[in-house]
Amino acid sequence: MLTHVANGDSRLSFWSRVRRYAVPPSMIETATARREVGDWAGACAAAGIDIDLQPRTVALRHGQDVAARLRADLRHLAPDLLRWHLPRIAPDGLLRPGLTITLARYGAEGRAGPYPVHLVVRTPPAWADAGQRIGLALWDGSAGPHSVPDTCRHPHPRPSRRYRLDLHRHLWDARRASELRPRSGAADQATADGPVLAGGEASGLAGGEASGAVPPEYGCAVGRWADEARIVLAAEGRSGGPVLVRLGARRRLLLHLDDGPDGAGSPALRIEVASDGDVAALPLPVLPDAATWVPPDLELLRSGAIDADRLHPLVASALVPGHVPVGPHRAADPAGEPRVVECRGEQHRIGLVDGVVAPLDHDPDEIRREELLVALTGTPLPCLQAIDRAHRRPDGLSGVRERLDHGDTAGALAVVEGLLGPEAVLRDGPLRDELEAAARRRITYGLYRSGLMGTSPERIRLDDRRRPTRARRSRDALFY
Repeated sequence: MLTHVANGDSRLSFWSRVRRYAVPPSMIETATARREVGDWAGACAAAGIDIDLQPRTVALRHGQDVAARLRADLRHLAPDLLRWHLPRIAPDGLLRPGLTITLARYGAEGRAGPYPVHLVVRTPPAWADAGQRIGLALWDGSAGPHSVPDTCRHPHPRPSRRYRLDLHRHLWDARRASELRPRSGAADQATADGPVLAGGEASGLAGGEASGAVPPEYGCAVGRWADEARIVLAAEGRSGGPVLVRLGARRRLLLHLDDGPDGAGSPALRIEVASDGDVAALPLPVLPDAATWVPPDLELLRSGAIDADRLHPLVASALVPGHVPVGPHRAADPAGEPRVVECRGEQHRIGLVDGVVAPLDHDPDEIRREELLVALTGTPLPCLQAIDRAHRRPDGLSGVRERLDHGDTAGALAVVEGLLGPEAVLRDGPLRDELEAAARRRITYGLYRSGLMGTSPERIRLDDRRRPTRARRSRDALFY
């Protein structure tokens, strides 16, 4: 029980931080405004998505029907909603690196024969994930990724079977965002006191089999697995058979749907632990990762860790019927009011003067004398010490670091300007180091996009940002 509580608190804390920093309100506001006027490319640019496809050439290669369906999907693509729902890894909540995720599949009669065309998004490898940018492209099974620059070599260009969103269009298509409520199980258990967790009491389970096969602390959406397994089997053209579920790096389960004698009623779901022989012997369909876990937003709402106004507007409207968004939340300007400093037994103020933070209760002559004293290795006034700390290691440094890691450079600079003023010149210290490291990482991403870095992280010098080890990454994969 204690393990369950600890893991639950850790998961909620993780997703609370992700929802605070990963998709800033300014991104949602700009991307939504551009999407609503039909500017899908502008919406993608606002959401940090690089477009690696050319819709004008799709009709020539794949036919008019595929081109028309692609244009319709692009017009209704909500790139900020897509970024909101993409899989992430602990401990920093960054996008899971090196993935190719299918958004939609189109049947096509190409020049060389019939091939499925996939609209995909790609996340860069971990060593090139600066800015957390995403690539939008087409992939066709005949000859690899089409319309993707040859110079940008992705380590895994083939779409992942586990991470796929073509069966969960409500996670990126604005037309179907309202389906999140029934697909997450919120509509069936609207009066539940807590998040939907695995256990024998979930509907559709045979007896208490899930309680032994699925540890409750995993946060799995077992109550939805029967319906989601049916969707997967139908998409693969199968009428029955087992469905594979991957929980982390080493734990795998098999789902068996047992219909009644006459095929009527809801199927019973049998869950068993899969052996290596079971997985290797059969090319089993895989339950998508988005259907494996309880949606984190549902857990956050039910636990009270977040309110609906902090969610993406489309997510809030789906999970909380009747909710009216109040508009994007903007951080308060920390430099709006002078800050108080204890200086030689008195309360002094520091605030912005001509765009630079400065002491307000000391005359210019005294400040010049104190600066000369500092140059001679003396101890400055407490007011000047507070300003120096704000330049080198401000109280908001952790927030700046989180925003930079998630690609919100504008938000990070806004926090710095609020602390130090728009005309401030940064001094040596952790704050300046973080900003310089973020700039270097963006250069690395540009070199990756241009193909100058290849696909191997050994060909570049990694920055000092902490990366999870393989063992930790396997353990932290349970977060999503």
